Amino acid sequence: MKLPRDLSGEELAQRLTRLGYRISPQTGGHLRLETDQGGTLRSILKDLEAHHGLTRNQLLKLLFD
Repeated sequence: MKLPRDLSGEELAQRLTRLGYRISPQTGGHLRLETDQGGTLRSILKDLEAHHGLTRNQLLKLLFD
């Protein structure tokens, strides 16, 4: 399963709250997510996979199915 390209940032942020991320107060048009760990989307996904013992496909199905 591939990461959907038509997903809005707000929708992705809402889905990531299922896995422990928090939406922090925003300034302007940007959403900010908080967690105990930082990183790019790719590194966030890798961290989530490792933390939850999931494959990339399992994680994407959990977030986007």
